Amino acid sequence: MTFRYLPRGVCSREILLDLSGDRINSVQVMGGCSGNLQGISRLVAGMKMDDAIAKLEGIRCGRKGTSCPDQIAQALKAAKARE
Repeated sequence: MTFRYLPRGVCSREILLDLSGDRINSVQVMGGCSGNLQGISRLVAGMKMDDAIAKLEGIRCGRKGTSCPDQIAQALKAAKARE
């Protein structure tokens, strides 16, 4: 399943998730800090969604109440809710 998510409160503009069951095949983030987001995307590839959510949710960027990693977690939670 491909899931599109529009992040809020961060520099990135769009998150695309490719999911198989409870596993993450790939994550693509448009906008944001390219190198960091490519690294995060590679690290979560193959991971269970719940494990990635547990690791990424709640991470903040500076004074913002969220971050791109937190928004990836929110995208995964939204994708789970659609199942």
